[in-house]
Amino acid sequence: MSYQKRLLRAIPGGAHTYSRGFDQFPSNAPEILSRGKGAYVFDADGNRYLDYGMALRAVNIGYAENEIDAAAIEQIRNGNNLTRPSLIELEAAELLIDMIDSVDMVKFTKNGSSSVSAAVKLARAYTGRDKVARCAQHPFFSYDDWFIGSTTLTKGIPDSTIELTKVFNYNDIESLKNLIEKHPNQFACVVLEPAAGTECPSIEGSSAGGCCGQKICSRSVEKAGQNNFLYQVQELCRSNGIVFILDEMITGFRWHMKGAQYLYGINPDLCTFGKGMANGFSVSCVAGRREIMEQGSIEHAGKERLFLLSTTHGAEMSGLGAFVKTIEVMQRENVVDHVWDYGHKLKKIMNKIARELGIEKNFVVSGPSCSPVYSTLNNDGINSLELRTLFSQEMIKNGVLMPWITLCLRHTEEELLITEKALHASLLVYRKALERGVDNFLEGPAIKPVFRKYN
Repeated sequence: MSYQKRLLRAIPGGAHTYSRGFDQFPSNAPEILSRGKGAYVFDADGNRYLDYGMALRAVNIGYAENEIDAAAIEQIRNGNNLTRPSLIELEAAELLIDMIDSVDMVKFTKNGSSSVSAAVKLARAYTGRDKVARCAQHPFFSYDDWFIGSTTLTKGIPDSTIELTKVFNYNDIESLKNLIEKHPNQFACVVLEPAAGTECPSIEGSSAGGCCGQKICSRSVEKAGQNNFLYQVQELCRSNGIVFILDEMITGFRWHMKGAQYLYGINPDLCTFGKGMANGFSVSCVAGRREIMEQGSIEHAGKERLFLLSTTHGAEMSGLGAFVKTIEVMQRENVVDHVWDYGHKLKKIMNKIARELGIEKNFVVSGPSCSPVYSTLNNDGINSLELRTLFSQEMIKNGVLMPWITLCLRHTEEELLITEKALHASLLVYRKALERGVDNFLEGPAIKPVFRKYN
């Protein structure tokens, strides 16, 4: 029996994250992986792939980093999970508070869904309101019903829950204003990521779209004054008594060590972090202003309590030890600078090859250089999952796993050369597919959207 059949027999969906499912990869992708090291992963037969998935963006230094693993193992040997708060728990909390300007208090947990849902609960308790406004262009905030009910996957979710979450558009402040005006004094919070794939926060009065892609952002408050989209969201929330929640799962510890919020000059009421904060170890958090966070406290006699996160393994010592060491390594090795610089080179190479092959309108790499995004467009300029599957299929044939682009410290000049060679070979096939039909080159079904009504 194949690994895929065994996975589907044992695990609903065949994986513990839908974006790892077989329907998200071409048919020649490895069905299962055995290990990772540096910027590479290995399948069950020992075949090696240069990886740009990096554990769904959770790894930003490299797989199996000895120094970080040793820090986690040290905490395991200290007991890993004790009867009272641990020393590393306090050290990790104070480290995050010192690092992120908007943070007065922090609560750790194991995954991003729990963190964002906790932020929503805090906002509802603080405001006494029920409704949530979330950004339509940001693909995932939580596995909980308040978010999933606002997607096409509404099975199992009560209508009353679905009605509580409304959507607005990124870089469209009027869409958010209209929501608030339509439901006055009903929104507890606004939830969004700092950036939306190929777009950074727009500047008021500017028709410029997309992203400048540069480390010194042209759309920061420092460059553009206090009129970028995120600043407008912040001020709209403040003037309407709405809690401003910024989800930094992806942008945190990639855009800037202080978060993308620092880069764009904003101070959210609550923010959430995860993914790369512990180089693949399971650590996430909700953090923010004391007056909101302390609703989950117990020391204020006579005050009504909010039951916030209370998880046996939320402050597991191995993960927090990895977090503290990860931050140390990132600061010492200037990891954020490295991923911006590597991404800038990679984007140039990818777009250059596309131009040379005459497919620059069909294969486009854009977005901030620390987290590039590639678009696969058919001859009508429409995003094509078939072409995306073909590109990924051909890159795998050439030893590169690139379902999306996530960069780490261990992506070096050597990896850039490997990638360039794979891109040349893959995009040659891609051009032929544009000329002769993609179905003539696909070896299996096209990948599917995660958020689809039916399998």
